[in-house]
Amino acid sequence: MELGKVVGQVVSTVKMEQLAIGKLLLVRFIDEHGKAAGKTQVALDTIGAGEGEWVLVVRGSSARVSINNATPIDLTIVGIIDTVSSEAGVLYQKSESA
Repeated sequence: MELGKVVGQVVSTVKMEQLAIGKLLLVRFIDEHGKAAGKTQVALDTIGAGEGEWVLVVRGSSARVSINNATPIDLTIVGIIDTVSSEAGVLYQKSESA
């Protein structure tokens, strides 16, 4: 699993039927401090993440298996993060307005 931040949406009214089980979101990979740590990619979201939220994402075969192993996806949101902490303290705390 990797950390990501939802930075937008992708709207596609014409798509494969299997993709209709969720919405498509733009996710930027981040480090534990919220700084960009990779490319922005499109992820399938079936759990209701929103823009600005930190999320857990899985790639490749893990992304497909997390849905049904037949959906043609490479990135899936599998969790919405509430808190990230380490021995240095709280690194991220979800706000009520996110």
